[in-house]
Amino acid sequence: MIEVIENATVSQIVMGNPPVNAIDNKFMSDFHAALDRVEDVGATVMLIRSNQKVFCAGADLKSIQQHFQSDSGIDDMIAYVQLMHKLFNRLEQFPAVTIAAINGAALGGGLELALSCDLRVAASEAKLGLPEAQVGMIPGAGGTQRLTRLCGPGIASRIILGCETVDGVEAVRIGLVEKICPRADIDKISREWADKIGKLAKPALLASKECIYAYSDSAIDGYAMELEKPRITMRSQEAQDRIAAFFSK
Repeated sequence: MIEVIENATVSQIVMGNPPVNAIDNKFMSDFHAALDRVEDVGATVMLIRSNQKVFCAGADLKSIQQHFQSDSGIDDMIAYVQLMHKLFNRLEQFPAVTIAAINGAALGGGLELALSCDLRVAASEAKLGLPEAQVGMIPGAGGTQRLTRLCGPGIASRIILGCETVDGVEAVRIGLVEKICPRADIDKISREWADKIGKLAKPALLASKECIYAYSDSAIDGYAMELEKPRITMRSQEAQDRIAAFFSK
């Protein structure tokens, strides 16, 4: 269901839960196991992609239907969404630069998964949206928060309240993804981007990632963090070697 291609520079997680990469309990368990493997390798970049026609269509609808029909359905549904929160929070805080390669539809929980990544590249033909209101639900696995943080409340309201699905071209225009390309080139373009980032200094990337994340947390002084991080990065042998190599030119 989840394939891991391990590499210390760029590791890949390939989702393969036919036909639409539905997020059920096994999917989440397998995804955590894949993250464990990538973390053990110590990859600088983690690329998440799909071997299905879609990126990820979100929650397992059969499971949700069962929750509606069960006496304990509400509590079961909340427990299920909490598992999604746990996975997406871990992905957001993962000690590598994370890139989602969105080859096709990324809807509901599938888009919430992609929003948990640092960067997103989408096929021009891809469809992205949070259509939960159509079935009387909300995008409750982080979608209301991460989309608003990324694109602002206006765009978030347009996507969530208007149940609007956008293609890759519109997604890059509104800041929902950072790059687009033809579907046929998604693997090539995403891998080139991952390889380029993978050549950079990992300590600096992770320190920068923490500082960027601090922007959305009012309890963290991001400016103070910027002053503190060099105490760590400047001590690393990698930084010293890179500085020496730069000036030797």
